Amino acid sequence: MSRIEAAKEWLDDRFGIEPIVKVAEHKEVPVHKHSIWYYFGGMTLFLFTVQVVTGILLLLYYRPSAENAFESVQFIVTEVQFGWLIRSVHSWSANLLILTLFIHMFSVYFLSAYRKPREMTWVTGVVLLFIAIFFGFSGYLLPWNELAFFATKVGTDIAGVIPVVGDFMLRFLRGGDEVTGATLTRFYGFHVAILPATATVFLGIHIWLVQYHGMSVPPGMDEKEAKKMKFVPNFLLRDLLGWIIAIGVLAALGALFPWELGAKADLFAPAPAGIKPEWYFLFMFQTLKYIPAKILFFEGETLGVLAFSLGALVWMVIPFINRENSGPRVKLAVKLFGIIVVAFIVVMTLVGYLT
Repeated sequence: MSRIEAAKEWLDDRFGIEPIVKVAEHKEVPVHKHSIWYYFGGMTLFLFTVQVVTGILLLLYYRPSAENAFESVQFIVTEVQFGWLIRSVHSWSANLLILTLFIHMFSVYFLSAYRKPREMTWVTGVVLLFIAIFFGFSGYLLPWNELAFFATKVGTDIAGVIPVVGDFMLRFLRGGDEVTGATLTRFYGFHVAILPATATVFLGIHIWLVQYHGMSVPPGMDEKEAKKMKFVPNFLLRDLLGWIIAIGVLAALGALFPWELGAKADLFAPAPAGIKPEWYFLFMFQTLKYIPAKILFFEGETLGVLAFSLGALVWMVIPFINRENSGPRVKLAVKLFGIIVVAFIVVMTLVGYLT
């Protein structure tokens, strides 16, 4: 018996890994001209792991209070060995995580990979995107610098215009009427406890659904007749190569473009000119700027927030709209809707950066 087989037997006796090994040995991945999009799921999972590891390292020194948060981050980037690099990698990987999530989601959408029986795989994936965005929103405030303070103020103001529940949402997010130290500690709780626990649950469900249903093939291709490769080792080794490249990219970005800390937040200072949110909020922020203050009897900003909320809801239930027995008009409308969404996000994000 080889050492590998002996180790496998030892682990199986104690942890019962044989079913997992059999699943890995039998799992196959379809091979076709769109197979490259499969790798973005694994890349997203890898970047999430980077977030967890670097986040834990930062927590060793971070102090979540208005009096100490900025100074603790300053200590990390100036005194802790490689602390500046860990913080930069954490920030860059957060942005790349959301980018790969968007790419993964749009590839699934345009390949109609949400088709029966994978509807709930799509729903859990969209929920994970929302969680990742809220991760970014909550983590943005934690350094307690000037830019993060005012960006959080603007972001929570937008939540406050939601009809009926707006006032509750505003106070729930801020821990009061204004952005204060209570907001910081509340966002810290979201970022290190509530969101990780929620993400772990939905990620576990999402991964299990992917394993249970397998990877979808493009419309018109028979899943049983499609050419396939073994997940272990063929696909996994390709995934690992992508992860190694991602580590190099993150290290290069962190070293060449370290994440700036800026000035400490001053609750009584005026907002700096030209303040903007992170890029993944920019298309919404820019759109709300263009909406008139009043549209008939309604607040323009309120209608804008409701329109975005309705769009997100429609996006989540797309698998139940575009079904196998849907007619060609529905399929065309769904495809056009996806193209419009992508074009809108890209254009408004670019306009936000350039103006």
